[in-house]
Amino acid sequence: MGKVTGFLEIDRQTAKYEPASDRVRHYREFTLPMSDDEVGKQAARCMDCGIPYCHGDTGCPVHNQIPDWNDLIYANDWEEAARNLHSTNNFPEFTGRICPAPCEEACTLNLEDVPVAIKTVEQAIADKAIANGYLRPQPANTATGKKVAVIGSGPAGMAAAQQLGRAGHDVHVYERESRPGGLLRYGIPDFKMEKHHIDRRIEQMRGEGVTFHCGVNVGVDRKLSELADEHDAVLLTIGAEHPRDPGIPGSDLAGVHAAMPYLVQQNRRVGQEPIDNPGWPSQDIWAGGKRIVVVGGGDTASDCIGTAFRQGATEVTQMDIRPEPPEKEDKLTIWPYWATKLRTSSSQAEGANREFAAATLEFVGKNGRLTGVKCARVDERRVPIDGTEFIIRADLAFIAIGFSGPLENTLLAEIDAAMDTDRRGGRSITANEQDYRTSVPRIYAAGDARRGQSLVVWAIREGRQAARSIDLDLMGRTTLPR
Repeated sequence: MGKVTGFLEIDRQTAKYEPASDRVRHYREFTLPMSDDEVGKQAARCMDCGIPYCHGDTGCPVHNQIPDWNDLIYANDWEEAARNLHSTNNFPEFTGRICPAPCEEACTLNLEDVPVAIKTVEQAIADKAIANGYLRPQPANTATGKKVAVIGSGPAGMAAAQQLGRAGHDVHVYERESRPGGLLRYGIPDFKMEKHHIDRRIEQMRGEGVTFHCGVNVGVDRKLSELADEHDAVLLTIGAEHPRDPGIPGSDLAGVHAAMPYLVQQNRRVGQEPIDNPGWPSQDIWAGGKRIVVVGGGDTASDCIGTAFRQGATEVTQMDIRPEPPEKEDKLTIWPYWATKLRTSSSQAEGANREFAAATLEFVGKNGRLTGVKCARVDERRVPIDGTEFIIRADLAFIAIGFSGPLENTLLAEIDAAMDTDRRGGRSITANEQDYRTSVPRIYAAGDARRGQSLVVWAIREGRQAARSIDLDLMGRTTLPR
């Protein structure tokens, strides 16, 4: 390593945030970048740990070569570090912003609660590559004559399309929405990732020969079978947007909404797009001046909280059926895996009330409109405890308890034989993790549509691996990395 004793001499430091009182007034990113010198010092903390769990499956699904680019940053070789980072990750400026960083959980220094600031360094490398012009199209030298359709332009679809385009195939990406990016654009708030990052990558991919067809809902506007006839291979990367059924009485009251339509609507406002896009509710969902309850404890719930505060909500309460986790995990039994411990997101830190070990029993209302949420404490089996019921006053409630699979009213009817049902009743497209083929000839599947709701970094990995499988099947050989 560049500085063998760096982890002994340099304290862990991560990028700071704008104060909550300032950042809730806008929808822009609010992380304050560190200087090159500060980033170099954090990279110098990467130790010669022998077995770097940070870049195996435990820590990084795309297998970023984290110790290598930490060493390059310490040596001030930003261009080579960017080249190394992009060799495993097509979009590090995405993951550097929105990945929860399992790599830091797997860092050997996390045994002492001071892991290397890997996510901070990754974002710094990605942003430096953009600022210094390292990010250029990489078109293929020769065309293969093969034509591939990618349905869905989220992170899995974008990663696969870029890899296939660079291999020389004629790649066509079909996107239901008016702009590419999938839920990267429409589901993740701008205060976590501004959308010019997506626009920049789309332009790079167009320079590599990838063609984007927006406003095409495959299965509605065009049949999947038609696209299969016109292309040598079709990759389904349609995500998992179907919300899980909460089974909570009163969910039909005015003021109760699934989380994703709410987030999509606000992202459309920020992107200066009409909110009445077909397929999403056209009514104006607005939290300003209202009391909000968010049901669910994950990232989507946190995004609803941050969005509600920026719209001017007077109070936001988050309901989590899980018990409050410990502030510190038992390293010797958990490390290097992701630990269950008390974590506070930037949105929660903006003033949310958090209710743990609390079940949402019913949405209550008057004259058809939500007025409150009936809750109760739960035992260790998550069963409501009699006599612990209470009501939280609410004007709006958002249900953010996850997704059960791809949307049902699209192309799934054409490939019903290739669908599988999990133990919770969710459905996904059946394809293995080796070749990503479905049971339908020439049709492949990757990302959340195949594996279920997961992280952006897993979607990128699956898109890259599916692209390699498609290239191998079409050409009989491939140079694309797995």
